[in-house]
Amino acid sequence: MAEVTNELMYELLKRIQADVSDVKLTQRELKSEMNAMRGTMISMQQDIHNIYGVLARHESRLDRIENRLELRELAEAQARFEPHP
Repeated sequence: MAEVTNELMYELLKRIQADVSDVKLTQRELKSEMNAMRGTMISMQQDIHNIYGVLARHESRLDRIENRLELRELAEAQARFEPHP
């Protein structure tokens, strides 16, 4: 079995320190990627919310147009039965 010396312990500690440093760097990179994904998801959610708002406005406009057309159609149908001078 190899003899444990201070130099060996020092080299092992340096390697462990380098590995821990790599893990910390990777963790920082993952955090920044997660923040970027979170920002993208929030912007997509806002876009979807805006689309729903636009669709609701279009739906209300279509409802008003349909109501006007039905009234006009009823008036035109009624006019066919009224006498014309």
